[in-house]
Amino acid sequence: MKLFTSLLALFFTTFLFSQNTSTVKGKILEQGTNYPLEYATISFIDSAGKTVTGGITDLDGNYSIEVPAGSYTVKYEFISYKSVEKSNQNLQNNTTLPTVYLSLNSESLDEVVVRAETTEVQIRLDKKVYNIGKDLTTSGATVSDALSNVPSVTVDVDGAISLRGNENVRILINGKPSAIAGFGSTDALRQLPADAIERVEVITSPSARYDAEGTAGILNIILRKEKTLGLNGSVQVNMGVPLSSGLSTNINLRTEKFNIFNTTGIRYNDSPGNAYFETRYLNANASNPLVIEERDYDRLNRGFNTNLGIEYYLTEKSSLTASGFLRLGDDEDTTTNLTQEFNAANALAVLRSRIETETEEDTSLQFSLNYVNNFNDDGHKLTIDLQAEDDEETEVSFIDEFNTFPTNQPLPAELITQQEDQNEYLIQADYVLPIGENAQFEAGYRGNFEKTTTDYLLTEQLAAGGAFIRNDSLSNVFTYEENVNAVYTQYGNKFGKFSFLLGLRYEDTQLKGEVTGEDITSNDDFNVNFDNSYSGLFPTVNLVYELGESENVTLGYNRRINRPRGFFINPFPSRSSEANVFQGNPGLRPAFASAFDLGYLRRWKNLTLTTSVYYQQETDAFERVSEDTGQVTPNGVPIIRTIPFNLSTNERYGFEAGVLYNPAKWLRLNGSFNFFGFQTEGMFNGVDYGTKNTSWFARGSSKVTLPSKIDWQTTAFYRGPRNDAQSETEGLLSINLAFSKDIMDDNATIGFNVSDLLNSRKRVTSTETPSFISDSEFQWRERQFNLSFTYRFNQKKQRQKDTRGAGDGDEGEGDFGG
Repeated sequence: MKLFTSLLALFFTTFLFSQNTSTVKGKILEQGTNYPLEYATISFIDSAGKTVTGGITDLDGNYSIEVPAGSYTVKYEFISYKSVEKSNQNLQNNTTLPTVYLSLNSESLDEVVVRAETTEVQIRLDKKVYNIGKDLTTSGATVSDALSNVPSVTVDVDGAISLRGNENVRILINGKPSAIAGFGSTDALRQLPADAIERVEVITSPSARYDAEGTAGILNIILRKEKTLGLNGSVQVNMGVPLSSGLSTNINLRTEKFNIFNTTGIRYNDSPGNAYFETRYLNANASNPLVIEERDYDRLNRGFNTNLGIEYYLTEKSSLTASGFLRLGDDEDTTTNLTQEFNAANALAVLRSRIETETEEDTSLQFSLNYVNNFNDDGHKLTIDLQAEDDEETEVSFIDEFNTFPTNQPLPAELITQQEDQNEYLIQADYVLPIGENAQFEAGYRGNFEKTTTDYLLTEQLAAGGAFIRNDSLSNVFTYEENVNAVYTQYGNKFGKFSFLLGLRYEDTQLKGEVTGEDITSNDDFNVNFDNSYSGLFPTVNLVYELGESENVTLGYNRRINRPRGFFINPFPSRSSEANVFQGNPGLRPAFASAFDLGYLRRWKNLTLTTSVYYQQETDAFERVSEDTGQVTPNGVPIIRTIPFNLSTNERYGFEAGVLYNPAKWLRLNGSFNFFGFQTEGMFNGVDYGTKNTSWFARGSSKVTLPSKIDWQTTAFYRGPRNDAQSETEGLLSINLAFSKDIMDDNATIGFNVSDLLNSRKRVTSTETPSFISDSEFQWRERQFNLSFTYRFNQKKQRQKDTRGAGDGDEGEGDFGG
């Protein structure tokens, strides 16, 4: 009651104060390009020369400031730009001042670098925006590597991306699902160069404008698109050990009527990895109860990607953008699996070698068309997006196996061919209407239509050296469709220091699956053909209260959905080894989650602190479990099946904090810490898989400017131990080291970095079930050394623009009142 009374008094105080003030609005743009200047400052100076109040511009260069009624000189400033003053401005009533254009002051360019490196995080109503353009450890790296340096985000040793420890995260490119993100897979992100990214938006409390997919939240990757007039760009070449090489270019041609942009990359990598598995079977029928597997991975990855687009300015306020993305992959992976089987007396009984050679060819093609109409300078806006994607993938695996002890004996070989074709179409329209001084209304529609066909053919020899015969029990064609239609509306307003954004989204989902095969009737566990429909309402609430000019508190609530992907639904097993299979579950239902997030932000001169406390309750959450199938291989080894299923509930809670500290021009520090816990409840096949656990991870980075313009950056990451219903995973430490130096009159940069300096990025897991106990160690990629050279032409201003939010996608959405 006391808190309510205090808030009520604060509201009336703010209301009374507002009667003696005027709301002054306007916009600041760059002279010549009409590019919005974010974080430009506006000062109101009285007749005595005293600055009475002021403020800064938002992402689109707009400002709205409460000013005591009076006459002022208004001063407009932005670092490296010439200041502008407008004198004798009589501000007695609410006023919209004319748009101000600032021109570049070429004499102050040296100051730009300092500001660009200190402005690394921006806080919005529903997201945090991280500029990673100055992260040295991403030089010559991939998008997947770059994401591992973003606070709240972790990338597992095998590439799985998590947000606050939760893998159910939605990845968008420029605000939309994209072939660049690999249709929900992270493999494509390992081919796209990190320097193609402008910023990463971490959206833990998404507004209604975003689709509701991803119970953990959304990672929105914004790609670069230069706004400077003329021809400009950059070229980067990198070489590494183990063999890693790449060439990437980023080129823009901008005129008054159009902007042509292109990012192209070529990669050739040989990435070794390794794994160790020790499994002890508790089943008395197991002929050899102890099995040890040692695996070596040799991955040869060849990739090409290009993104070409043109933005044509129909009028001063409207534009049409067309772009195409092409990704080609030609990979060859060899996995050598050495298996040792021990009998009950712990004596070696069988020594077997299994060599799997897999070739994979990928082609991803995407076309996008975007129309934007800014009806006025106040934010009245219509955006329409059309997108079509096609992804084709062919995998051919040849498995050759033979015993070397107690006798040399060739075993039947296997040949697996898997072809996957995925088509996806997107239609999206968003409308924004400002209402009065501070209010804003939004509404929109999104239709996403996806179809995937997977043709899995397994042929095997019945006897070593014999003909390859089709295995009808496992060969199949699986067709999966996911169609989502959604409409949303949201409304935001600002009263003094209090801002809110309320939204409601409705989504209708249809999931269809069909399996064709000669032996599907023998699968009694599942209904392999299904047609399921789900619909739901997804409300969102985002609140901000400004405690001061550099301090605020945020509160967010949202409801989310996690739809099962095709891999989780396909009921036919895929094998990582003869005795270990993964099988999808077509009976999986979507999971729904409700999440709360309470955040605090405080800025000082050289320090920025962000903290948040969060809680999430998820129903029908996915869980992967391993169980003994009761079947054995031809060599008598029990076959273990891993399968996903729906738990009843999954509760998550946590606390995170981030610090950006710049004590001197030559030293920049940042760190983040995340503690989280979870509790799950659920049963499968009569086994209780409920569990309760806590874990944490921390990240720290220091960047030091040495003499002779040499930058030195060290980044350390530690993830604490964790466990789920069946497994315990040890803690993991990883350290990256990087150096860079600007040369050729600062038009070029040479860089050197070491990824995983201690070669310690390994996942060590122990799994215990009633039928077996397994210990494993997995290292996706060994320590990497990389040397890079970057040359920039006509990009003198690139460094300052990195921090101002340029790019495509959902610019400004959810920024109301921020």
